[in-house]
Formats: sequence, C-alpha cells, structure tokens
Amino acid sequence: MSRNRRAPFEGQAEIVDLSHDGRGVAKSEGKVCFIADALPGELVTYRRTRRKRQADEGQMLSVEQASPDRVEPQCQHFSICGGCALQHLAHSRQVEFKQKQMLDALQRIGNVTPEQVAEPVLGAIFGYRRKARLAVKDVPKKGRVLVGFRERHSPYVAEIERCEVLDPRVGHKLTDLSELVGGLSIRAKIPQIEVATSDHVALVFRVLDTPTPDDLLKLEAFGRAHDFEIFLQTGGLDSITPLVPPARGQSYSPDGSDLQLNFRPADFIQVNGPVAEKMVNQALGWLGLQDGESVLELFSGLGNFSLPMAARGARVTALEGEQGLVDRARENAEKLGLEIDFRKADLFKVDGSERWLREPVDAVLLDPPRSGAKEVTPFVGKLQPQRIVYVSCHPGTLARDAGELVHQHGYKLVRAGILDMFPHTAHVESMALFEKVR
Repeated sequence: MSRNRRAPFEGQAEIVDLSHDGRGVAKSEGKVCFIADALPGELVTYRRTRRKRQADEGQMLSVEQASPDRVEPQCQHFSICGGCALQHLAHSRQVEFKQKQMLDALQRIGNVTPEQVAEPVLGAIFGYRRKARLAVKDVPKKGRVLVGFRERHSPYVAEIERCEVLDPRVGHKLTDLSELVGGLSIRAKIPQIEVATSDHVALVFRVLDTPTPDDLLKLEAFGRAHDFEIFLQTGGLDSITPLVPPARGQSYSPDGSDLQLNFRPADFIQVNGPVAEKMVNQALGWLGLQDGESVLELFSGLGNFSLPMAARGARVTALEGEQGLVDRARENAEKLGLEIDFRKADLFKVDGSERWLREPVDAVLLDPPRSGAKEVTPFVGKLQPQRIVYVSCHPGTLARDAGELVHQHGYKLVRAGILDMFPHTAHVESMALFEKVR
C-alpha cells in the first residue's frame, strides 16, 4: 500500500524585510518564513520548501504585487546559480540593504552607533570579479562537464553558460572551459579551477590524476588561443606550477598609484580591483598618518595596505599568519625600496608575551577574515593607539569587536561605512574608524 504524502503548502505572503542572506522575510502561519527571490513590499505566492521549529523556508512561485525596486536580473542563470542573491533588486537598494545590515549589527551586537555614516564606496556592478574559484563536475547524464558555481543551497554545480559578475575574459567563456575539460582524459578528476585576472588571465586547474601528453597539449593550445596562462595543481598550494614555464607573473596596484604588488594565482587579493583601490585610499585617509608615525597592521596578507602606508612615510609593522604571504610581502617591499617590518604571527593565539605588544604605535589597521579579530582586539585596546581602522568582511564580527573597543577600552566609533566589494550578493564589506577618547 502506498503512503499518502501531504502536498507541499502553497499560499500567499506579504514580504516585510530582507534577511541577512537576501531572502524575503514574511510572517506565515504565525511564524517567520524566509522566501527566496521575494522583496520587501511585495505580495507573493510561494511554496514552502522546509519546515523548522523557529522559521520556515520557501520558494517564490509568482509576484502578485511587485516592489518598485524589483529589476530584471542581467544574468539568465540568476534563478539557479548560487553566486548572486540580489540581482533582482535595484543596485541602489542593495547598497541601502547592506548599510542597514552593518548599522543593525553594530547596534544589536555591539551596542554602538557610529557618529557618522560614511558614503558607500562603489564601483562597477558587473564584470568586476578578478578572483574566483570555479567548481567543475563531469555529469555523464547531461553529456557534459559543468563549470561554474554551486546551485542555490545545494552542493551541485549549476548548469550555466556564462557569469556576468566575473571578469568577462573568463565569465563569458564558461562553455569553452566546459568543452576543454570535457575533451580531457581526466575530465572526472578536475574538481575546480582557480581564476586570477590582472593584465592577463591565470587559470589553476586542480588535478587529482596525472594528465596525459594529449591532455597537456589541449590545455596548452587552449591557453594560447585565449591568452590564458595555465597552471596545474596536484596537491597543496606549493604544488602549483605553470604548464609552460616560466610563470609570467601577475601584479596590481593596491591604491591606483604606480605601486605594483606581485601575487600568485592562488594568493588572496580583494576580488574587486577598483573598489579595493578606493578602500585602501579611504583607510589611509581615515588613519590620517603623518610622516614618521608608526602603524601596526594586523592580518597584513601580501601588503595591500602596508605598501601604500610605507610609501606615504609611515613606519609600518605588519603581522600575518601565513609564512608564504609574509615572504612575498617582504619581496614586494624590497623590490619597491620600502622599509616595512613584516613578521609572521598567529593572531588567533595571542597570549600577551609577543614583542610587538611592547612597541608603542600611533595607529592600528585591522583587516581580519570573516571570523573577525576577537582574540587580538583586547590586546589592541591595551596598546592604546590614537586611531584604529577596522576593515571587515562580516558585520556581525565587526560589531562584536567594536563593542569590545568602545565599552572596554575607551574608544569611540567615529565613522563607519560599507564597501560595495561584492555587488548583487548579500556579502557586506565595511570599514570603521575608532578614536581614543581623551
């Protein structure tokens, strides 16, 4: 006997807000329901896809009353690809949404409010992404290899032909990449392709099996045809090697000046070049460093902030946890004739005995990962620098650390604003300036 299955609930709902991940927020059957693709002010018909004790989840089926802020997504794959969440929302409203996310988090989590809300730092909203990791999956049932991003809320690779936010030199050639991998003997042994673009495009193919001579010829011919530099990665990051040595090398300007910072294809750099340049210049402007002043930079990476600060006359001590990045940052500084004290330090395991904690500084610049700077923030507070600039990629951890600085160490939050580093996504990048209360 077959078991009767209850049909999925379908109904209408008024959308009252956006969640942190860009889904519409509605009240349905007495509790919150998060509805993908719905916007505030809309009346939508939706299907419930998941029931939870605290909140349900749903998928919008149709818009009965549209928001004036709704726009037609430029990407034809918006409804299936998980790369973007907000292409259906006018960009100006996206910026307002992200600013609200930042301010709400500061108040709710950190119990702080900036004295001034800075103007958003904006840039191009399509074709801006110069770094990405493309997922690759051989799907025999579809008769092709899929190259792109994951589906929404799914581990499966989305079936897409192009990406509108990725540098078009790569984003408009996903089908070409799919056909290339599909013609290799190891098509089922390539899980990802790392993308890094500058004056030229570098592609790092992660390979789990040894390519045949014919595979290598096809990869080389593809790189030559599209002016792509091809790398192979057989293991960890130290296994990345150019298919046709020597590597051409890549570089970018961190602040739009003549400074050039060399990087490797798998190194972390900000994905949005123009916004990143504005970010660096804003950070230096907010710090207001005078010639000869000392600044401590934490989570310094390749020297994205270090080089411009030193070039403007600051005495910079820069700490980073990954030795490879420290070495390459030091090489960049030496090449440019800049004196910067780069040191390796695990900033998630600070015990107070570190030498850098005994060195007075005028200012501190923090640029931590999404987890924030919880472990090091109390020690920064004890250093008592006059100014602190905090660059954040997660409003929740910024708010937590801001609360520590303001309520425990005598700082005021002078200014905060968003950096539109990832248009059309729900990702919120922001910057905050703290000053010591005299």
